[in-house]
Amino acid sequence: MNKAITDGLLLMPPAFAAGLAQWSSGDGTPGSDTYDGAANAAYVPADADFGGCLELVKLDTVQKLRYMGETPILPGCYLRVTAKVKAVSGNLPKVRIAGFAADGSGNHVAGLVEVGSEVSLTSYGEVVEVSAIIGTGARGGVDMTWGAEPVYGHFGIDLTGNIGGVVRIDDIVIEDVTSAFLRDMMDWVDVRDFGAVGDGVTDDSAAFVAADDAADGREVLVSEGTYFLGDNVTFNTPVRFVGKVTMPDDKYFSLTKNFELGAYIDAFGNEMLGFKKMFQSLLNNSDHESLDMGGRRVTISEPLDLQAIVANRTEYKQRRVIRNGQFYVTGDTVWDPDVATSIASYDSSQSRTLTNVENVANIAIGSYVTGNGVGREIYVTDKNEATQEITLSQPLYDAEGTQNFTFTRFKYVLDFTGFDKISLMSVESVEFLCNSVASGIALAPAGIAFHVKDCHFNRPGYRAITSIGQGCQGMLIDRCDFKTREAGEVAQDRETVAINTNANDVKIRNNRASQFRHFLVIGGANSIITGNHFFQGDSEPAGIRTAGILLCVAHCAASIDGNYIDNATIEWSNEYEAKPDFTGGYSFSALSVTDNVFLSGYVASWFAYIVVKPYGTGHYFTGFTISGNKFRTINGNIDRVDRVDTSYAELDKTKSKNILVEGNTYHAIDDGMRNPLLVEHGQNSVAQTWVVETQGRLPFEWHARTVEAVVAKGKIKDASGDAVYTMPYVEVEKGANGDEVYLHWDQPVKGDVWLKVRMD
Repeated sequence: MNKAITDGLLLMPPAFAAGLAQWSSGDGTPGSDTYDGAANAAYVPADADFGGCLELVKLDTVQKLRYMGETPILPGCYLRVTAKVKAVSGNLPKVRIAGFAADGSGNHVAGLVEVGSEVSLTSYGEVVEVSAIIGTGARGGVDMTWGAEPVYGHFGIDLTGNIGGVVRIDDIVIEDVTSAFLRDMMDWVDVRDFGAVGDGVTDDSAAFVAADDAADGREVLVSEGTYFLGDNVTFNTPVRFVGKVTMPDDKYFSLTKNFELGAYIDAFGNEMLGFKKMFQSLLNNSDHESLDMGGRRVTISEPLDLQAIVANRTEYKQRRVIRNGQFYVTGDTVWDPDVATSIASYDSSQSRTLTNVENVANIAIGSYVTGNGVGREIYVTDKNEATQEITLSQPLYDAEGTQNFTFTRFKYVLDFTGFDKISLMSVESVEFLCNSVASGIALAPAGIAFHVKDCHFNRPGYRAITSIGQGCQGMLIDRCDFKTREAGEVAQDRETVAINTNANDVKIRNNRASQFRHFLVIGGANSIITGNHFFQGDSEPAGIRTAGILLCVAHCAASIDGNYIDNATIEWSNEYEAKPDFTGGYSFSALSVTDNVFLSGYVASWFAYIVVKPYGTGHYFTGFTISGNKFRTINGNIDRVDRVDTSYAELDKTKSKNILVEGNTYHAIDDGMRNPLLVEHGQNSVAQTWVVETQGRLPFEWHARTVEAVVAKGKIKDASGDAVYTMPYVEVEKGANGDEVYLHWDQPVKGDVWLKVRMD
């Protein structure tokens, strides 16, 4: 590169033969004294060594000679100033290249080196050459490093030492020697050429920006050193790092042309810090929608508070993706949950609020809440320290009054809870190696369409994916693998949960989970749960099995389809209702359980695959489909596949509607369930009233509430054996359990009939 050639840049001062009006005895600034007509200066037209030259008598301790023209100083451009001098008579002085650094307003830029090395003249008539190199960057061989502030200089020589000597000076040469540092074939520019110091203290932000501006599509080299950047820096050209970068936590660093984790790790010299700064840029730059980890393993030694990393944003609603990498958790106590216990009050009329919370400042947002009358997977969504109030993710079913609550804050690899709202965020093809201490992902309190796809959660400490509020609205979780840390624990002693949700419209599809306490806790409506395989068994004889899918609202409007439910149950409750007694509405309704495979082994005979657990009185079914499922148990039969857990209340079996239970298969199940139920009744002795038993084969041992049809199977006969052509009328909900149907004939008869009996 030579700016005089490529850009026509004028560098060379005029020859002395053109006159001395352009040569100053001062700094070369406008208005300074010149040598034109000076008594101690004369032009010599025919010197034996120089041809035309300047003869100068040294009258001052420092005799200056400066070209008054403005020689430009350009970032990345290096100038060499050369002068040839010889002593003629008198005292022998010293000589050096010198200059005056000026900014764009012509003001002197102080604090810079403006002189080169001195050379002594030791004899008369001997030609001595002196030179110095001036440039913006601190590079080897540069005598005067001026940085980015000066825009031009006045150059020449100084004569120092004893006065009284006479010297002759050849025409001064200024030339572009940038090619000695950056040859034309190089496709990069170095930040040092634009004033970067690289001492870890000086703010090199402006130099980085200048290098980016000058690169013009070439690569920028961050050469060896430690560069402090005190401001935001965005590169619009590719960058290669030999040196390292440091910057304040709140300043972002955007590599728009090589936005990849490897580049950020090279820049900051640390995997976790590199990820932090890349994520910060992801939410502060529109040039990229994805943080591609490039298949890298990032060692994480502390939870990543993502909002603290991007402190200038409290919400984000554009699509962004973290993909293709691995987080490896190290450390132990830093991942320990923070536990706080506090007295607080609850009033069901403020169903999601705790009031008069003592020590509320010590309770972290995102904490898991436990206490009397608190449902499963309840979290702190927000808090108000001034009013001593806490906002909960869900209502509490039986916590009226004042009591002690425990608040447990798990630590997550990716923690979004500091944001007010995060929407359209995706985590794809990422493996979380949680090392049995860290939890996986915590969602923001609000947001829509968070997507986790093709990810692996390996041995999370407590939770894999946690929703602390409504940030799971429309969430999608697809093709993820959840591996437990509790494989050696019996099912009832496990404490880890793979996924929980609070909002509506989630889709949980084609995932695999092994031996958690719960695979999925659902707190909203309109969920689609399909294609998953979750297994929760152990080797305990007659073992207990926990809920694989836990539905926590009565009107759940959920579809559970095509799953492999292995040694686990579907549990349906209304524990997320502040007033769980039925006073109106839909009660337990709008659930479809279709085409699933249910398998269990080594379980107690009372084990059931589908368990309904009302937390209040008066509830019943108003919409429920169970069809196309395959129920099987091994190593011993079970009584039935359905059960009502009456720990808190019984269902009202005198009510129900819109129930369809058909097309299921049962193997090693003593009593399969159906609705409508086809019952064959044989009456061997004549009777005017026949008692038809359903024998508990209606779902959940429900009352026999309707008879759709009665069909005689052969003759209906009187005591003489003669055919009787009559029809009975029916009474339903008879017997001690309401599960019998009475057929009343107009006379005593016997025979066989088919009945189609319904629970609704």
